[in-house]
Amino acid sequence: MTAAITLHPASADDLPRFKSDLQAAFALAVVEAFGDQLDEPIPSDATLETAFSAPGAVVLRILQDGVDVGGAVVTINNETQHNSLDLFFIKVGQHSRGLGRQAWFAIEQRFPSTVAWETHTPYFEKRNIHFYVNICGFKIVEFFNPRHPDPDADEDDDAGDFPGGAEAFQFQKVMDSTPR
Repeated sequence: MTAAITLHPASADDLPRFKSDLQAAFALAVVEAFGDQLDEPIPSDATLETAFSAPGAVVLRILQDGVDVGGAVVTINNETQHNSLDLFFIKVGQHSRGLGRQAWFAIEQRFPSTVAWETHTPYFEKRNIHFYVNICGFKIVEFFNPRHPDPDADEDDDAGDFPGGAEAFQFQKVMDSTPR
C-alpha cells in the first residue's frame, strides 16, 4: 500500500527547487510528445514568479512519506469560491504511481468550500487530458486555438512557446454541494 499524500505550503526557500522540478516535469511532456528539447524552461522563471505571488495564490508541496513528489499552485477566490488549479506536477520519475490522483483529491479536501475548479492544459498533453477528465472528474468546457483565442492570455504567455502554440483545453469541475 502506498503512503498517504500530504500537502504543505511552500516556503520561500522551497521555491527554487519547486521551480526546477516543475520545469523538468513540463519539459518531459514536450520531449515525449515532440522529441524536441526546449531552449528555455517552460514555464519561464518570470511566469512562475508571477504565479507564486498572484493574489489568492497558494503554493503547495506534494509529499509522500515526507519526500517531495510534486507540487501545485492554486488560486483561491474567497468571495466566489470559483478557484483555479494554475500549475500541477508530479516530479520526473514519480509518474504512474497514483500520486497525482491522491494529490488532487487532497487539494479538494484542503479547500472544501470550493464551488468550482478550473484548469487548463496544452492540446497535445493527452496524459493530462486523461487525468483531468477520467481521473479527477473535470469536464472540457472550451478549446482555445487561433480561431478562438484565450481572452485571458497575454502576449507574453508561455503557451506560445509550446509546440502547437496557444492551443489548449479549458477544464471545469463543479463540486458537489451535498454535505459530506
